[in-house]
Amino acid sequence: MSRDAGTPSGRSGSVAIDDVLHIRQHTHLKRLFASQAFWVMVSLIIICVAMSIAEPPFHSEENFYNITRNFALVGMMSLGMTVVIITGGIDLSVGSTMGVVAVASGLMLQAGSSWFLAVVVALGAGAIVGVINGLLIAYIGLSPFVVTLGMLSAARSAAVVLSRNRMLYQFGPGGPVFKEIGAGAFLGIANPVWFMVLLTVAMALVLRFTAWGRHMFAIGGNEQAAILTGVPVKRLKLEAYIVCSLTAAVSGILTVGWAGSAINAMGTGYELRAIASAVIGGANLMGGEGGMFGAFVGSALIEVIRNSLLMAGVDSNWQGLFVGLFIVAAVLLERIRGKRRE
Repeated sequence: MSRDAGTPSGRSGSVAIDDVLHIRQHTHLKRLFASQAFWVMVSLIIICVAMSIAEPPFHSEENFYNITRNFALVGMMSLGMTVVIITGGIDLSVGSTMGVVAVASGLMLQAGSSWFLAVVVALGAGAIVGVINGLLIAYIGLSPFVVTLGMLSAARSAAVVLSRNRMLYQFGPGGPVFKEIGAGAFLGIANPVWFMVLLTVAMALVLRFTAWGRHMFAIGGNEQAAILTGVPVKRLKLEAYIVCSLTAAVSGILTVGWAGSAINAMGTGYELRAIASAVIGGANLMGGEGGMFGAFVGSALIEVIRNSLLMAGVDSNWQGLFVGLFIVAAVLLERIRGKRRE
């Protein structure tokens, strides 16, 4: 009997390899179509094409610049928010963190410090907020919702007190560089967008290829099991909230540079937009699921919707309704996908 008998083509090795490749390709496609981020991206493309046809100014260079810059500022916050949500937590204080960071950087620039020192102080202020949140949640065991809701109020109050409830705009020598960082552009694309892209890629790689990232998903999937397997849950939760506050700090720094001024109300309501971006992008509020690409396209979709409504002449007061509907739809889609997996 031939050694290749029983195989359809007489090439057992080739058939086996072809079968394996087919299975792998099928698996990749299945995962792609099961990804909420993929369908959000499809929705984003459809809306952009439809608006470009219905409203030609939509695809103008100026509008593209505005959309990308605006979504990048919220998108960076949604990256950190996604990390926290993956662990099963939530951070309602990121908008107020942005306000504190803005005031801290504004005060340093107004005092005549260099732009670098202003950035360091601003990042430090953001990190302090994250440390406080993380310690109370991870080590004291308080509810993330309660702790960050309290920090939302406390940080905003701190911003008002530090700024003496006034706008900070008379910046010293570091002001021009600070403004160039936030309001400048490279290759026709606003600097905040480049920061957003770099952060997305870096954080995606960390979540995907490091033990730190795998442990974050393990905590959100089953915290007790993670503890039993030796995962340092408390420390990682603390780090998640620090990362979340630091991404809000970066957004705050860039916003001050873009606006050329700092006010204590900066970032008001941004926590809801950051959470919405993460959830629409596929982050599960129960923990254990989420990704940086999802946060990226989720924040882009919200800004495109907002911009489309304005161009279509819809009253801006209706924006919240549409964003709310998308959040509910995203959660409903996740529930449906979860039942199918079961």
